[in-house]
Amino acid sequence: MTRRISTSQLRSKIRQAEQKRRQAINRYNQAVRTYNQKLNRAINQYNQEARAHNARLRANRHKLTSALNRLKSLSTANTTRHVTFRTSVTNLHERYTRFEEHSAPRYEDTANAHIVDLVDREDANNLDVMNALLSDEDTSKHEQFEIEGTTIGTELTRISPDLDARWKGAIFSLNPHNPDAARHFCTSAREIFTQVLETKAPDDEVLATLPGCDRTDQGKPTRRSKIRYFLYRRGLNDSYLEEFVEQDMENIVQLFRVFNDGTHGSAGTFTYPQLVSIKRRVEDGISFLANIIGT
Repeated sequence: MTRRISTSQLRSKIRQAEQKRRQAINRYNQAVRTYNQKLNRAINQYNQEARAHNARLRANRHKLTSALNRLKSLSTANTTRHVTFRTSVTNLHERYTRFEEHSAPRYEDTANAHIVDLVDREDANNLDVMNALLSDEDTSKHEQFEIEGTTIGTELTRISPDLDARWKGAIFSLNPHNPDAARHFCTSAREIFTQVLETKAPDDEVLATLPGCDRTDQGKPTRRSKIRYFLYRRGLNDSYLEEFVEQDMENIVQLFRVFNDGTHGSAGTFTYPQLVSIKRRVEDGISFLANIIGT
């Protein structure tokens, strides 16, 4: 039997249905607003990061161009100073040029876009050190904290707390008044690079992953093989980046030799700006390697 309802009951049901419809519309509109807000925030964040990335690139390229122009000028007047290290500087800049031409465009707008910033910074620091070594300029504009402070955050701590302590000890020793600064700083810094490679790329793991890699006379993976292992593990099978990282490490090793040979046990052979430049070169080199490893 068909159920009869009164006019008032019908109106009540219509009102209830209309209320549910309005509620559904409100929920939909709220969901759309929430989605659009999240989308706008994501777009704004991306645009901010893109602007910051482009600003860093412009700053790095400007610094690099200025350093390269200055190096050309200083090299003309200092043809016999630091010849071996200058060759290393030139080799690294050539690797940088090849990376920029062949690989850098592939990293733009990807999760690895920061690698281009890091490579730019390394080459700019590379040229800056050479400029500092060729220049006898000594000014008072450099504050003490530039030697005593550090831009390395938790990168070394995540690998080993001992490495972080060793780096702080290296900085502490790097003082113009320390007659044994060169030996202390170079020994500690060189050990940091060695331990980072040994800790994050154990020989057995490198050989298991890359059985055909280059080896030393003792049958161990070479430094370049360990670098290739890092890049392979991160999905960065890039020969131009590999060449740059290897030459970057070699350049820092050559810098240690300049530091040791040039001081003969006395930090005073170097001006304060030169010490600051050397410290920055090694410091950023450590950060660069840590970023390549992905600590």
